Amino acid sequence: MLFVVLAILLSLAISGVVVLYVAYPHRGEAVPYAPWLGDALGKAVDAAPVIADDERDLLRMQ
Repeated sequence: MLFVVLAILLSLAISGVVVLYVAYPHRGEAVPYAPWLGDALGKAVDAAPVIADDERDLLRMQ
């Protein structure tokens, strides 16, 4: 029973971070009331790989 509760709490925490990422740093805005979290998520935005337009066109041709 304890394992199920911990698994649910972990999944809720991860989904909350994903919602914050999509709602604020992904759009270039600051996270209100938690600037340290916004900074950490902003670093993730900068580190995320992005496919450029020309690379995307090359992948479509294959």
